[in-house]
Amino acid sequence: MVPDLVIGIDSSTSATKAIAWDGEGRAVAEGRAPIAMSNPEPGFFEQDPEDWWRSTVQALKDVTTKIDAARIAAIGISNQRETFGLFAEDGTALRPGMVWLDDRARAQQKRFGESFGADRVHAISGKPLDIIPCLYRMIWLSEAQPAMLDRAARIAEVHAYLTFRLTGGWVTSIASADPTGALDMRKRVWSEEILHAAGIDLAKMPRLVAPGTQTGEVTKAAATATGLHPGTPVIAGGGDGQCAGTGAGVGTPGLAYINLGTAIVSGSYGIEYAYDRAFRTEIAIADRGYIFETCLRSGTFLVDWLSREVFIADGARQHDLLQKLEAEAAASPVGAGGVVLVPYWQGCMTPHWDSAARGIIAGLSGSTHRGDIYRALLEGIALEQAICTNQAERATGVRIERYVAIGGGAASDLWSQILADATARPVLRSTTVEASSLGAAMAAAKGCGWFPTLAASSEAMAGRTTRIFEPDPKRSARYGELRAIYADLWPTISAWNARMAAFVESGHG
Repeated sequence: MVPDLVIGIDSSTSATKAIAWDGEGRAVAEGRAPIAMSNPEPGFFEQDPEDWWRSTVQALKDVTTKIDAARIAAIGISNQRETFGLFAEDGTALRPGMVWLDDRARAQQKRFGESFGADRVHAISGKPLDIIPCLYRMIWLSEAQPAMLDRAARIAEVHAYLTFRLTGGWVTSIASADPTGALDMRKRVWSEEILHAAGIDLAKMPRLVAPGTQTGEVTKAAATATGLHPGTPVIAGGGDGQCAGTGAGVGTPGLAYINLGTAIVSGSYGIEYAYDRAFRTEIAIADRGYIFETCLRSGTFLVDWLSREVFIADGARQHDLLQKLEAEAAASPVGAGGVVLVPYWQGCMTPHWDSAARGIIAGLSGSTHRGDIYRALLEGIALEQAICTNQAERATGVRIERYVAIGGGAASDLWSQILADATARPVLRSTTVEASSLGAAMAAAKGCGWFPTLAASSEAMAGRTTRIFEPDPKRSARYGELRAIYADLWPTISAWNARMAAFVESGHG
C-alpha cells in the first residue's frame, strides 16, 4: 500500500488532536484527548508532562483505529508554545511542566531585563521583555529549585518531549525553540549569550532542526502504544501559532492570519529578520522567513467571561444568550452608543507589553444596553488589532492587505464584519478549522517527500475561504475617528492602573 496520508499532531494547552490529512488538505480521520492543568498557587500553572504523551497516545490510537496505519507516510508536530519541563535522559519528568500561562517569574524577568538589557534580549530573541517566554521560568528554577535544575539532563518544550517519546531522540524544531526566548533568531541556533547570562547549561537543550526536517522514526515501543507502524518518519513542525499561519496559507507578504480564539493572535510573513515592540518575531513554518505576530490575550476568553460573570449564563443558556447578544450588538451603532471596552483582562502584550494591565469598560450610562457592552467588546478587540497591524506595517515596511480568519470567533458574521470595518481590510473566512494540525501536516508532507518545499506543500493543502467580509467605507471612516479616541485611553489610565495593581498586590501579604 502506498501511504497517502500524513498526520498533524496538535498538542495544545487543553488537548491533543491527531488528524490524518490527504495531499489536498482534507481531513480523513481525527482523534482527541484532554490534557489536565493545575493551578497550585496564584500565578502557578502546571501540567504533568506524562499527560502530554498520554493524550498524544490516545489521539493517535483513535486515528489508527479508523484508518490503516500503513496509509500514514509521516507525522508532523504542532505544540503549545512557551511550555516546558525538566527531564532525566530517559524522559522521566523530574517536576511538573510549567505552562505558558504561568507568571511566577515576574521578578526574574525584571532583573534579567535590567542586567542583560531589555533591548539586547529583544534584538537577539525577537521577543520584547515579557513574562511568557520560558527563559524567565528557567531562571526561577535556578533560584528556587537549583538542585532540581542540576539533576535535569534535559530542558525541553513540548515538541522536543513528544519527539523523544516517538523516536528516542531529543530533537526539536527551531520554530518550537524560538518561543522559549533563548534562540538567536538571526543565526537560528540556541543563543549561548542568553543561556550563559541566565545560568542555563546549553548541553541540556535539545538539538535543533528546521521545520520540515525528519527528526527520527517511530520506535517499536511508540508503535505498540499508538498503533502506528514502526519506522514511520517523524517530521519537525513548530509552535501552534506558526503552524496555524501555514495551515491558513499565510506564506507570502501582504497576507495575515488572525486566529479569533481564546486569545487573538495575528501574524504576517516576512523574509528578512525584523524586531520591534509592535510584534514578537517567530520562525515561520516555511522554507525561510519569519512571522511577525501580534497577540491580545483576551479573545473568546473574554466573550465567555462576560456572558458567565456579568450576564450570568453558562452551558446551553450561554449559547442561547450569545445568539441574542449578537443580534442586539448588530443593532447598536458604531461606537456602541459611547461605550468603550479595553480588553486587557489578561494583561497586555502588543502593543504596550504590560503584564499588569487590566480591562476597562468606560462610557456607561443609564441608556446603555447589554448589546452595547457586547458590541464594545468586539469593537475593542478589533480596534486593538487595527492599532497593532498598523504599527507592524510601519515597523516592517510590508503592507498587510487582508486577513485570513480562523478560530471559533471567525464563525461570527458580526465580529468578522466589525474587524473588516475597524481595520479597513477585507477579512477572508477560512474553511480550515484545525489550522495548527494542518500546518504540522504540511511540514510532514514536505519532510516525507510529497512536495519539494514547504511553500509547495502549503499551496497544495491550504484551506480555502468561504466568505469575504469587505470593509464598508463609511463605517471604516467612523472607526478611524473612534480609534483616535480609543488609542488615548490606555496611556491616560496606565499610571492609575499601576497604582491599583500595587495596591492589590500589597493586600496579598
